[in-house]
Amino acid sequence: MASSVRALTSKGRLTPLCRVRSSAPTISLQKRGNATTVPFRLPAARNEPNPTYTKNSPERAKVEAALKKLRSQLPLKSEIIFNGVSQKIHANEDQVLPAEHATAFTNYPLATKEQVNAAIESALKAKKDWENTPFVDRAAIFQRAAELATTKYRYELIASTMLGQGKNVWQGEIDAAAELADFFRLAGHYAAEIMGKQPDRGTDGIWSRVDYRPLEGFIYAVSPFNFTAIGGNLIAPAILGNVVLWKPSQYNIHPSTIIYRILQEAGLPRDVIQFVPGDAAEITETVLAHREFAGLNFVGSSDVFRSIYGKIGQGIAEKRYRDFPRVVGETSGKNFHLVHPSADISNVVNHTIRGAFEYQGQKCSATSRAYIPESRADEFFSLLQHKIKDITIGSPDKDFEAFMGPVIHGRSFEKIKTIIDESNKDPQVKTIAGGEYDGSVGYFVKPTVYKVDSPDHRLFNEEIFGPVLAVHVYKDSEFTPLLKNIDRNGGGLALTGAVFAQDRAALREAEDTLRYSAGNFYLNCKTTAALIGQQSFGGARSSGTNDRAGSPDMLRRFVSPRLIKEEFFEQTDPNQQLAMTKTNAFGGTEPTLQDIQLVKTVKFIPHTRPGAQPMRPGLFPGNKTDATLHRARRTTIDIGVTPRSEPMSHHVLGRPSHPEE
Repeated sequence: MASSVRALTSKGRLTPLCRVRSSAPTISLQKRGNATTVPFRLPAARNEPNPTYTKNSPERAKVEAALKKLRSQLPLKSEIIFNGVSQKIHANEDQVLPAEHATAFTNYPLATKEQVNAAIESALKAKKDWENTPFVDRAAIFQRAAELATTKYRYELIASTMLGQGKNVWQGEIDAAAELADFFRLAGHYAAEIMGKQPDRGTDGIWSRVDYRPLEGFIYAVSPFNFTAIGGNLIAPAILGNVVLWKPSQYNIHPSTIIYRILQEAGLPRDVIQFVPGDAAEITETVLAHREFAGLNFVGSSDVFRSIYGKIGQGIAEKRYRDFPRVVGETSGKNFHLVHPSADISNVVNHTIRGAFEYQGQKCSATSRAYIPESRADEFFSLLQHKIKDITIGSPDKDFEAFMGPVIHGRSFEKIKTIIDESNKDPQVKTIAGGEYDGSVGYFVKPTVYKVDSPDHRLFNEEIFGPVLAVHVYKDSEFTPLLKNIDRNGGGLALTGAVFAQDRAALREAEDTLRYSAGNFYLNCKTTAALIGQQSFGGARSSGTNDRAGSPDMLRRFVSPRLIKEEFFEQTDPNQQLAMTKTNAFGGTEPTLQDIQLVKTVKFIPHTRPGAQPMRPGLFPGNKTDATLHRARRTTIDIGVTPRSEPMSHHVLGRPSHPEE
């Protein structure tokens, strides 16, 4: 659905659609320059359609050409970019091709502490001008970036993601082109939705409005290796007037550099986003030491996020920062498929293979544990083994038909290798498929499935981040107690989970019992099923702050609302107000005991103001004083008790009542 913004000033703030005063405004339209001050509507949001990349198709030829071009330029050069220009490189490292680790994919720089601080200062200098840029212009930059990502740079982005991250062409397409464009397009809609949220109730002669200010200081965006598009989402708070220091993963630097260049070509001022690759720990230490640090937007492992969160807390305790920094994080998952005896097993197997083995199980939402009823286990394992035999593994740019590619780097390969070696020797574990790997040329691991006796085994609690699936077979009669076990296990993580059943009662029971087991909960659908703009994404417990990427909720964390109240009438003599009031916790007033005694002597006379609502009969079964006091506490103006914020002249007090009344 298209979002709309009523009208915007040169500072991107909402204004009324008509002039409310006849006197000369303090800022003329001429002085506002070309700022948009009329209503507008963003282009309708849509999910980017995906080409199929079939053999001999035009899109297949274009991505093959892009791959060939990048191959001819290896190792590709990456940059530190702030002040809009490439900075001097003092030290660098190589990222190798995960499918061909003897070949360097890119040579990337390591930013120094001095360069990080210089980048922060550059961003802060640009902050005021960017904040004052009309929202229509900020939104247009992101709309333009989406078009560039899906046209001019589409195949370069996909090719870079395929080579550097080991994705096949389909995974590269849905990530580097489609999801990136979706994030850019929807950022404008979400920002407009946030700013359009204004008070819809008020009193005559008073205008209340909300100014959604960007955070003071700068935002630190830390993006992961596994999704090129996530970098585009983590820097999206810039659309609200924020400035950002972006540290990409060293295993995703080249496609991230392309994104930065796209934003510059789309019109982003050069200092709004600073692109600073390098050693993660050193950059983070420098960032968190800065007084102007205002927010963290993070996607990565739970352990790293927990460490950064703790350091931020220490900085808060030391009063290092001006504000309490906003912290947003989406982290690890130990995601489950729970299968009920009533489930369609063919559907379960298809979803499980995709959930567990697409992109080698390196999605944070990948399926890594499954629970199968005893009555359906043989059918499940037989069909699973049959389909796994058809899975092909290969280098993404050399074998377009390969379903799987390599894992990202040597450390990941060694971790998975160790887990496989130990599991192959474990008497509680039976190998159903795979259990093999080959690191001679690239970091390749076969799709691996283990049947595990105990649902409390380490394989149900450790995040592996690879193509390894642990399966527990449970007795059909133990479906209900198993739900508590699933909730208890998973390593304290709660990112995604799925339940498969045709029995609606079973789905409902699982949905209720597993309410806190996953931030994204799927019924008869795999755990990797979120589509930007349709299913927001996030996890709780140790899986992050659950601020819902792909929705306005995440962006809302990076604004600081300011309520503005304006009165258009002259205040009357306060002596005409009811006397002896006390101030409540919100700065308003409540009736005192003396007020209540006075009210007892007042006859009810309804307001004559248009739109005033009479009290419904029977609403207050008690005496009139109770009703009067209730209305006074609500500070409404539809009876003759004066709210403290209202002029006395707007009300009429009646004559004293007789005792019997």
